[in-house]
Amino acid sequence: MKIKIVTPDSAHAGAWAAALSGTDGMFTVASLVQSLHAVNVLVNGSRPDLIVAEVLSASDFDALESLAAAHTEIDYVLIGSGMTSELLLRAMRCGVREVLPMQASAVEVLAAVQRLASKRSSRVAPAAPVESRCDVLAFISCKGGSGATFVAANLAHVLAANGHRRVALIDMNLQFGDALLFISSAKPSSNVADVARNILRLDRDLLLSAMVLVSPGLHVLAAPDDPAQASDVKPEHVQAIVQMARTMFDFVIIDSGRSLSAVTLQTLDLADHVYAVLQLTLPFIRDGRRLRDVFRSLDYPSHKIRWLVNRYEKNSLITLDDLKKTMGIDAVLTLPNAYDVVAASVNQGMPVASVAPNSAISKALRDWSQSIAPIAVAPRAGWLSGLFRSATAG
Repeated sequence: MKIKIVTPDSAHAGAWAAALSGTDGMFTVASLVQSLHAVNVLVNGSRPDLIVAEVLSASDFDALESLAAAHTEIDYVLIGSGMTSELLLRAMRCGVREVLPMQASAVEVLAAVQRLASKRSSRVAPAAPVESRCDVLAFISCKGGSGATFVAANLAHVLAANGHRRVALIDMNLQFGDALLFISSAKPSSNVADVARNILRLDRDLLLSAMVLVSPGLHVLAAPDDPAQASDVKPEHVQAIVQMARTMFDFVIIDSGRSLSAVTLQTLDLADHVYAVLQLTLPFIRDGRRLRDVFRSLDYPSHKIRWLVNRYEKNSLITLDDLKKTMGIDAVLTLPNAYDVVAASVNQGMPVASVAPNSAISKALRDWSQSIAPIAVAPRAGWLSGLFRSATAG
Protein backbone atom coordinates (compact mmCIF):
# COMPACT_ATOMS: atom_id res chain seq x y z
CA MET A 1 0.00 0.00 0.00
CA LYS A 2 1.44 3.36 -1.09
CA ILE A 3 1.29 6.14 1.51
CA LYS A 4 2.25 9.79 1.14
CA ILE A 5 2.84 12.01 4.17
CA VAL A 6 2.34 15.77 3.76
CA THR A 7 3.41 18.04 6.64
CA PRO A 8 5.54 21.17 7.02
CA ASP A 9 7.09 19.69 10.17
CA SER A 10 10.15 17.56 9.37
CA ALA A 11 10.11 15.96 12.83
CA HIS A 12 6.54 14.80 12.32
CA ALA A 13 7.35 13.52 8.85
CA GLY A 14 10.29 11.51 10.17
CA ALA A 15 8.43 10.02 13.13
CA TRP A 16 5.34 9.05 11.12
CA ALA A 17 7.38 7.63 8.26
CA ALA A 18 9.45 5.55 10.67
CA ALA A 19 6.34 4.11 12.31
CA LEU A 20 4.69 3.29 8.99
CA SER A 21 7.84 1.85 7.47
CA GLY A 22 8.35 -0.59 10.34
CA THR A 23 5.48 -2.85 9.27
CA ASP A 24 7.37 -5.58 7.39
CA GLY A 25 6.86 -4.06 3.97
CA MET A 26 3.12 -3.57 4.35
CA PHE A 27 3.43 0.13 3.45
CA THR A 28 5.57 2.05 0.96
CA VAL A 29 6.03 5.53 2.40
CA ALA A 30 7.02 8.86 0.82
CA SER A 31 7.09 12.26 2.54
CA LEU A 32 6.58 15.85 1.39
CA VAL A 33 7.80 18.35 4.00
CA GLN A 34 5.61 21.23 2.86
CA SER A 35 2.26 22.79 3.63
CA LEU A 36 -0.60 20.94 1.97
CA HIS A 37 -1.94 23.97 0.14
CA ALA A 38 1.49 24.68 -1.39
CA VAL A 39 2.16 21.28 -2.94
CA ASN A 40 0.70 19.05 -5.63
CA VAL A 41 0.38 15.74 -3.82
CA LEU A 42 -0.16 13.72 -6.98
CA VAL A 43 3.16 14.52 -8.66
CA ASN A 44 6.69 13.36 -7.93
CA GLY A 45 5.73 9.72 -8.03
CA SER A 46 2.79 7.43 -8.58
CA ARG A 47 -0.60 8.14 -7.08
CA PRO A 48 -0.78 7.05 -3.40
CA ASP A 49 -3.44 4.80 -1.96
CA LEU A 50 -3.54 6.85 1.24
CA ILE A 51 -2.51 10.37 2.25
CA VAL A 52 -1.57 11.41 5.78
CA ALA A 53 -2.02 15.19 5.80
CA GLU A 54 -1.26 17.65 8.57
CA VAL A 55 -3.64 20.60 8.32
CA LEU A 56 -2.50 23.83 9.98
CA SER A 57 -4.59 26.50 8.23
CA ALA A 58 -7.86 27.14 6.45
CA SER A 59 -5.96 27.00 3.15
CA ASP A 60 -4.65 23.55 4.05
CA PHE A 61 -8.16 22.36 4.89
CA ASP A 62 -9.57 23.74 1.62
CA ALA A 63 -6.78 21.97 -0.28
CA LEU A 64 -7.54 18.67 1.48
CA GLU A 65 -11.25 19.07 0.85
CA SER A 66 -10.69 19.69 -2.87
CA LEU A 67 -8.25 16.80 -3.14
CA ALA A 68 -10.54 14.34 -1.35
CA ALA A 69 -13.57 15.39 -3.39
CA ALA A 70 -11.65 14.96 -6.66
CA HIS A 71 -9.94 11.68 -5.76
CA THR A 72 -12.38 9.48 -3.90
CA GLU A 73 -10.25 6.43 -4.67
CA ILE A 74 -7.64 7.67 -2.16
CA ASP A 75 -8.05 7.27 1.61
CA TYR A 76 -7.14 10.13 3.95
CA VAL A 77 -5.90 10.65 7.50
CA LEU A 78 -6.32 14.25 8.63
CA ILE A 79 -4.17 15.55 11.49
CA GLY A 80 -5.02 19.03 12.73
CA SER A 81 -6.04 21.33 15.55
CA GLY A 82 -9.23 23.24 16.20
CA MET A 83 -11.40 20.68 14.45
CA THR A 84 -14.88 21.99 15.14
CA SER A 85 -17.91 19.80 14.52
CA GLU A 86 -18.58 21.81 11.36
CA LEU A 87 -15.10 21.16 9.96
CA LEU A 88 -15.31 17.50 10.97
CA LEU A 89 -18.62 17.23 9.13
CA ARG A 90 -17.10 18.84 6.02
CA ALA A 91 -14.18 16.42 6.17
CA MET A 92 -16.44 13.38 6.44
CA ARG A 93 -18.65 14.58 3.60
CA CYS A 94 -15.69 14.57 1.24
CA GLY A 95 -14.58 11.12 2.35
CA VAL A 96 -12.06 11.67 5.15
CA ARG A 97 -12.50 8.74 7.56
CA GLU A 98 -9.77 9.32 10.17
CA VAL A 99 -9.19 12.60 12.03
CA LEU A 100 -6.46 12.88 14.68
CA PRO A 101 -5.48 15.80 16.95
CA MET A 102 -2.21 17.69 16.55
CA GLN A 103 -0.70 15.90 19.53
CA ALA A 104 -1.30 12.47 17.95
CA SER A 105 1.66 10.17 18.43
CA ALA A 106 3.31 8.10 15.71
CA VAL A 107 1.63 5.04 17.21
CA GLU A 108 -1.81 6.67 16.85
CA VAL A 109 -1.05 7.62 13.24
CA LEU A 110 -0.01 4.05 12.52
CA ALA A 111 -3.21 2.71 14.12
CA ALA A 112 -5.37 5.05 12.01
CA VAL A 113 -3.58 4.01 8.83
CA GLN A 114 -3.94 0.33 9.72
CA ARG A 115 -7.68 0.77 10.29
CA LEU A 116 -8.08 2.34 6.86
CA ALA A 117 -5.88 -0.34 5.28
CA SER A 118 -8.09 -3.02 6.82
CA LYS A 119 -11.25 -1.36 5.52
CA ARG A 120 -9.64 -0.90 2.11
CA SER A 121 -8.76 -4.59 1.86
CA SER A 122 -12.28 -5.58 2.91
CA ARG A 123 -13.64 -3.60 -0.05
CA VAL A 124 -11.69 -5.70 -2.53
CA ALA A 125 -11.44 -9.06 -0.75
CA PRO A 126 -14.39 -11.42 -0.25
CA ALA A 127 -15.80 -11.21 3.24
CA ALA A 128 -14.92 -14.06 5.54
CA PRO A 129 -17.86 -16.11 6.76
CA VAL A 130 -19.25 -14.77 10.01
CA GLU A 131 -19.64 -17.45 12.63
CA SER A 132 -21.73 -15.38 14.99
CA ARG A 133 -25.33 -14.55 14.10
CA CYS A 134 -25.33 -11.56 16.40
CA ASP A 135 -26.76 -8.34 14.97
CA VAL A 136 -25.30 -4.98 15.96
CA LEU A 137 -27.79 -2.08 15.98
CA ALA A 138 -26.46 1.45 16.46
CA PHE A 139 -28.69 4.39 17.40
CA ILE A 140 -27.73 7.98 16.65
CA SER A 141 -29.67 11.19 17.23
CA CYS A 142 -30.19 13.54 14.32
CA LYS A 143 -30.45 16.28 16.94
CA GLY A 144 -30.26 16.46 20.72
CA GLY A 145 -33.50 15.54 22.46
CA SER A 146 -34.67 13.04 19.84
CA GLY A 147 -35.18 10.32 22.46
CA ALA A 148 -32.62 7.98 20.87
CA THR A 149 -31.30 6.80 24.25
CA PHE A 150 -34.79 5.97 25.49
CA VAL A 151 -35.49 4.08 22.26
CA ALA A 152 -32.20 2.14 22.31
CA ALA A 153 -32.51 1.16 25.97
CA ASN A 154 -36.14 0.11 25.77
CA LEU A 155 -35.74 -1.80 22.52
CA ALA A 156 -32.87 -3.68 24.15
CA HIS A 157 -35.15 -4.58 27.06
CA VAL A 158 -37.95 -5.79 24.80
CA LEU A 159 -35.57 -7.74 22.55
CA ALA A 160 -34.23 -9.62 25.57
CA ALA A 161 -37.79 -10.91 26.00
CA ASN A 162 -37.31 -11.88 29.64
CA GLY A 163 -34.37 -14.11 28.89
CA HIS A 164 -35.42 -15.54 25.53
CA ARG A 165 -32.45 -13.72 23.99
CA ARG A 166 -29.11 -12.42 25.23
CA VAL A 167 -28.84 -8.69 24.54
CA ALA A 168 -26.02 -6.23 25.25
CA LEU A 169 -26.68 -2.49 25.53
CA ILE A 170 -23.43 -0.51 25.17
CA ASP A 171 -23.46 3.21 25.97
CA MET A 172 -20.99 4.94 23.66
CA ASN A 173 -22.24 8.42 24.51
CA LEU A 174 -18.98 8.74 26.40
CA GLN A 175 -19.27 12.21 27.89
CA PHE A 176 -22.91 12.35 28.98
CA GLY A 177 -24.26 8.84 28.52
CA ASP A 178 -27.09 7.70 30.80
CA ALA A 179 -28.64 4.76 28.97
CA LEU A 180 -28.54 2.60 32.10
CA LEU A 181 -30.61 5.15 34.06
CA PHE A 182 -33.48 4.75 31.59
CA ILE A 183 -34.05 1.12 32.56
CA SER A 184 -32.38 0.55 35.94
CA SER A 185 -31.49 2.24 39.20
CA ALA A 186 -28.43 -0.01 39.65
CA LYS A 187 -25.04 1.67 40.01
CA PRO A 188 -22.45 0.17 37.65
CA SER A 189 -19.20 -1.07 39.14
CA SER A 190 -17.40 -0.56 35.83
CA ASN A 191 -17.87 1.18 32.49
CA VAL A 192 -16.66 1.48 28.89
CA ALA A 193 -13.58 3.50 29.88
CA ASP A 194 -12.56 0.90 32.47
CA VAL A 195 -12.77 -1.84 29.84
CA ALA A 196 -10.77 0.27 27.39
CA ARG A 197 -7.98 0.76 29.93
CA ASN A 198 -7.83 -3.03 30.36
CA ILE A 199 -8.26 -3.84 26.69
CA LEU A 200 -5.24 -6.19 26.60
CA ARG A 201 -6.99 -8.39 29.18
CA LEU A 202 -10.34 -8.30 27.43
CA ASP A 203 -12.15 -11.61 27.33
CA ARG A 204 -15.71 -12.80 27.83
CA ASP A 205 -15.41 -12.88 31.62
CA LEU A 206 -13.95 -9.37 31.84
CA LEU A 207 -16.64 -7.88 29.62
CA LEU A 208 -19.47 -9.63 31.43
CA SER A 209 -18.13 -8.58 34.84
CA ALA A 210 -18.08 -4.94 33.68
CA MET A 211 -21.76 -5.05 32.73
CA VAL A 212 -24.93 -4.59 34.78
CA LEU A 213 -27.53 -7.36 34.57
CA VAL A 214 -30.73 -5.32 34.27
CA SER A 215 -33.19 -8.12 33.57
CA PRO A 216 -32.98 -11.73 32.39
CA GLY A 217 -30.92 -11.69 29.20
CA LEU A 218 -30.14 -7.95 29.23
CA HIS A 219 -26.64 -6.73 30.15
CA VAL A 220 -25.61 -3.05 30.04
CA LEU A 221 -22.10 -1.61 29.66
CA ALA A 222 -22.44 1.91 31.03
CA ALA A 223 -20.73 5.10 29.90
CA PRO A 224 -18.17 6.61 32.31
CA ASP A 225 -19.43 8.94 35.05
CA ASP A 226 -16.56 11.36 34.48
CA PRO A 227 -16.71 13.03 31.02
CA ALA A 228 -12.92 13.39 31.11
CA GLN A 229 -12.62 9.60 30.81
CA ALA A 230 -14.07 9.76 27.29
CA SER A 231 -10.54 10.36 25.98
CA ASP A 232 -9.51 6.93 27.31
CA VAL A 233 -11.72 5.21 24.73
CA LYS A 234 -10.23 4.89 21.24
CA PRO A 235 -11.77 3.48 18.04
CA GLU A 236 -9.67 0.31 18.33
CA HIS A 237 -11.08 -0.23 21.83
CA VAL A 238 -14.62 0.06 20.49
CA GLN A 239 -13.85 -2.48 17.80
CA ALA A 240 -12.44 -4.97 20.31
CA ILE A 241 -15.38 -4.55 22.70
CA VAL A 242 -18.03 -4.94 20.00
CA GLN A 243 -16.29 -7.92 18.43
CA MET A 244 -16.13 -9.63 21.81
CA ALA A 245 -19.80 -8.83 22.47
CA ARG A 246 -20.73 -10.38 19.12
CA THR A 247 -19.49 -13.74 20.39
CA MET A 248 -21.54 -13.50 23.58
CA PHE A 249 -24.93 -12.04 22.64
CA ASP A 250 -27.74 -12.38 20.11
CA PHE A 251 -28.02 -8.59 19.76
CA VAL A 252 -25.70 -5.71 20.56
CA ILE A 253 -27.47 -2.35 20.88
CA ILE A 254 -25.19 0.72 20.82
CA ASP A 255 -26.24 4.20 21.88
CA SER A 256 -23.85 6.22 19.73
CA GLY A 257 -24.79 9.60 21.19
CA ARG A 258 -25.13 12.79 19.18
CA SER A 259 -21.64 14.11 18.39
CA LEU A 260 -19.62 12.87 15.44
CA SER A 261 -16.17 11.62 16.38
CA ALA A 262 -13.75 8.85 15.49
CA VAL A 263 -15.36 6.67 18.18
CA THR A 264 -18.85 7.39 16.83
CA LEU A 265 -17.77 6.54 13.28
CA GLN A 266 -16.32 3.27 14.52
CA THR A 267 -19.64 2.29 16.13
CA LEU A 268 -21.48 3.17 12.92
CA ASP A 269 -18.99 1.23 10.78
CA LEU A 270 -19.38 -1.87 12.98
CA ALA A 271 -23.18 -1.78 13.01
CA ASP A 272 -25.26 -4.04 10.81
CA HIS A 273 -28.00 -1.41 10.93
CA VAL A 274 -27.90 2.24 11.95
CA TYR A 275 -31.09 3.81 13.30
CA ALA A 276 -31.15 7.58 12.90
CA VAL A 277 -33.72 9.02 15.32
CA LEU A 278 -35.55 12.29 14.65
CA GLN A 279 -38.87 14.02 15.14
CA LEU A 280 -41.24 15.72 12.71
CA THR A 281 -40.01 19.28 13.18
CA LEU A 282 -37.93 21.43 10.84
CA PRO A 283 -34.79 21.53 13.05
CA PHE A 284 -34.73 17.74 13.24
CA ILE A 285 -35.31 17.36 9.51
CA ARG A 286 -32.58 19.88 8.72
CA ASP A 287 -30.07 17.99 10.83
CA GLY A 288 -31.40 14.72 9.48
CA ARG A 289 -30.46 15.81 5.97
CA ARG A 290 -26.98 16.65 7.18
CA LEU A 291 -26.64 13.24 8.76
CA ARG A 292 -27.97 11.62 5.59
CA ASP A 293 -25.19 13.34 3.65
CA VAL A 294 -22.64 12.02 6.13
CA PHE A 295 -23.93 8.48 5.65
CA ARG A 296 -23.62 8.87 1.89
CA SER A 297 -20.09 10.22 2.16
CA LEU A 298 -19.22 7.17 4.26
CA ASP A 299 -20.53 4.93 1.45
CA TYR A 300 -23.06 3.23 3.70
CA PRO A 301 -25.53 1.19 1.63
CA SER A 302 -29.11 2.39 1.86
CA HIS A 303 -30.28 -0.87 3.47
CA LYS A 304 -27.96 -0.24 6.43
CA ILE A 305 -29.68 3.02 7.42
CA ARG A 306 -33.10 3.03 9.09
CA TRP A 307 -34.90 6.29 9.80
CA LEU A 308 -37.03 6.38 12.94
CA VAL A 309 -39.53 9.11 13.81
CA ASN A 310 -39.97 9.20 17.57
CA ARG A 311 -42.98 10.84 19.29
CA TYR A 312 -44.99 10.50 16.09
CA GLU A 313 -48.49 12.00 15.91
CA LYS A 314 -50.73 11.43 12.90
CA ASN A 315 -52.07 14.98 12.93
CA SER A 316 -48.57 16.51 12.79
CA LEU A 317 -48.23 19.60 10.60
CA ILE A 318 -45.33 17.87 8.79
CA THR A 319 -46.33 14.47 7.44
CA LEU A 320 -44.30 11.32 6.89
CA ASP A 321 -44.64 11.86 3.14
CA ASP A 322 -43.19 15.36 3.56
CA LEU A 323 -40.27 13.85 5.46
CA LYS A 324 -39.64 11.18 2.82
CA LYS A 325 -39.68 13.72 -0.02
CA THR A 326 -37.43 16.18 1.80
CA MET A 327 -34.96 13.51 2.88
CA GLY A 328 -35.11 11.49 -0.32
CA ILE A 329 -35.83 8.25 1.53
CA ASP A 330 -38.37 5.50 0.94
CA ALA A 331 -39.25 4.11 4.35
CA VAL A 332 -39.67 5.46 7.88
CA LEU A 333 -40.31 3.68 11.17
CA THR A 334 -42.42 5.39 13.83
CA LEU A 335 -42.93 5.26 17.57
CA PRO A 336 -46.02 7.01 18.97
CA ASN A 337 -46.00 10.04 21.21
CA ALA A 338 -46.68 8.91 24.78
CA TYR A 339 -45.21 11.67 26.92
CA ASP A 340 -46.82 10.80 30.27
CA VAL A 341 -45.95 7.11 30.06
CA VAL A 342 -42.39 7.78 28.88
CA ALA A 343 -41.86 10.39 31.61
CA ALA A 344 -43.04 7.92 34.25
CA SER A 345 -40.67 5.28 32.89
CA VAL A 346 -37.67 7.62 32.84
CA ASN A 347 -38.38 9.07 36.30
CA GLN A 348 -38.66 5.60 37.83
CA GLY A 349 -35.62 4.25 36.01
CA MET A 350 -37.64 1.31 34.69
CA PRO A 351 -38.36 0.00 31.18
CA VAL A 352 -41.56 1.43 29.78
CA ALA A 353 -42.82 -2.10 29.06
CA SER A 354 -42.63 -2.76 32.81
CA VAL A 355 -44.21 0.52 33.88
CA ALA A 356 -47.05 0.50 31.33
CA PRO A 357 -47.15 -2.81 29.46
CA ASN A 358 -50.46 -2.03 27.74
CA SER A 359 -49.49 1.44 26.53
CA ALA A 360 -49.22 2.32 22.85
CA ILE A 361 -45.47 2.85 23.11
CA SER A 362 -44.93 -0.56 24.76
CA LYS A 363 -47.02 -2.27 22.08
CA ALA A 364 -45.09 -0.46 19.33
CA LEU A 365 -41.78 -1.58 20.83
CA ARG A 366 -42.98 -5.19 21.04
CA ASP A 367 -44.20 -5.09 17.43
CA TRP A 368 -40.87 -3.63 16.34
CA SER A 369 -38.98 -6.29 18.25
CA GLN A 370 -41.06 -9.00 16.59
CA SER A 371 -40.25 -7.57 13.14
CA ILE A 372 -36.55 -7.68 13.99
CA ALA A 373 -36.51 -11.15 15.57
CA PRO A 374 -39.85 -12.95 15.80
CA ILE A 375 -40.55 -15.15 18.78
CA ALA A 376 -43.05 -17.89 18.12
CA VAL A 377 -46.02 -17.56 20.42
CA ALA A 378 -47.62 -20.85 21.41
CA PRO A 379 -51.36 -20.90 20.66
CA ARG A 380 -53.56 -20.66 23.71
CA ALA A 381 -55.10 -24.02 24.56
CA GLY A 382 -58.91 -24.00 24.41
CA TRP A 383 -61.41 -26.21 26.24
CA LEU A 384 -61.83 -28.48 23.22
CA SER A 385 -58.11 -29.29 22.96
CA GLY A 386 -58.09 -29.99 26.70
CA LEU A 387 -60.99 -32.38 26.25
CA PHE A 388 -59.13 -34.33 23.56
CA ARG A 389 -55.98 -34.50 25.75
CA SER A 390 -58.05 -35.93 28.59
CA ALA A 391 -59.63 -38.49 26.29
CA THR A 392 -56.23 -39.53 24.97
CA ALA A 393 -54.84 -39.88 28.49
CA GLY A 394 -57.71 -42.08 29.45
